[in-house]
Amino acid sequence: MNKITNPFLIYGYAGPDYFCDRKEDTQKLISALRNGRNITLMSPRRMGKTGLIKNAFYQIHQENPEAACFYMDIFSTTCLNDFIILFGQTVVGKLDTLSQKALTTLTGFFRSCRIVFSSDPLNGTPQAALDFQPSQAQATLKEIFEYLEHSGKECYIAIDEFQQITDYPEKGVEGLLRSYIQFLPHVHFIFSGSKQHLMDEIFTSTKRPFYRSTEKMTLQPIPVEDYFLFANEWMSQGGRQLGRNLFQQIYQRFGGHTWYMQYILNRLYEQPQPTIDEKLIEECISDIIHSEIDSYQQLYGMLTENQSSLLRAIAREKIVTAINSSAFIKKYGLKGSSSINTALKTLINKEYVFKSDRGYCVYDRFMELWLQTLPYPIK
Repeated sequence: MNKITNPFLIYGYAGPDYFCDRKEDTQKLISALRNGRNITLMSPRRMGKTGLIKNAFYQIHQENPEAACFYMDIFSTTCLNDFIILFGQTVVGKLDTLSQKALTTLTGFFRSCRIVFSSDPLNGTPQAALDFQPSQAQATLKEIFEYLEHSGKECYIAIDEFQQITDYPEKGVEGLLRSYIQFLPHVHFIFSGSKQHLMDEIFTSTKRPFYRSTEKMTLQPIPVEDYFLFANEWMSQGGRQLGRNLFQQIYQRFGGHTWYMQYILNRLYEQPQPTIDEKLIEECISDIIHSEIDSYQQLYGMLTENQSSLLRAIAREKIVTAINSSAFIKKYGLKGSSSINTALKTLINKEYVFKSDRGYCVYDRFMELWLQTLPYPIK
């Protein structure tokens, strides 16, 4: 991996040197997969699921260069056909070089669709995609799984935002996927998702095809001391000083939520000031929020009065443990429990709010700070 300018990555994976801790999580993930246990990986968005997956895949490939590791994010897919197209783009032609022999094998293997060959516009490498008729979708999906199984390689596939399949208009998608996945001993799966209530329904409901078919992992914040050691080492190498107490204040303020921590550390690292103080931290946070105000205003404007009132109240409280309590309702002049529950359901589904172990809080930590600046009469 090439050395990068700012070690506090916000997006992407650049190798273990830039990946903070999660040693136990990484080893637990790898061990489960190698021993034939597929994984359901859950956490709020931006807690570090993708980074953990990429770190595990990096180590798997280091120890077994012949292993094939694939990552696909299905958040943007809206139907089974979209899933199959993305699945095909992700794996077809990637298990070996696209030599003439391989091309002949591929075209002979996929009988329900046409293989389209092209060059990657960025680097010119050959790539393959599937062109299939909607009526042949299930047959094509079956052939992709057979292609993986007959490759002769250990394959590791991460499907991110897996709960998206519950929105597909087609019936029986979960059962269809499960019917293929359960018979692939050399293909190992990570099903990751950020909507815990939907992921729980898929994997813990006795009425669903994936019931108890995976080992469950829930990603927690990186321990504060481990995170400080990581941050302090990179800050020191960059000629910057960030005291333990100040780091702990940032950590507590954002609950150790990985993406928000990384974003602030990234901003602090780029500053010319060698010693980081409270004033500099507040300036960086203020700059971040100011850059997102237009987006926050747009998102806020899409809410009903009941939803926006509840969202502002949660932001001011930071954590709400008893959301239907008379004290909370009276303090913020909210309507009754029925109205709160209706608004809360929408806020959770649209990912304005999520429920942590401690209670309900605003999903976007920077938006929470912006919401706290809005006028709200507290009684």
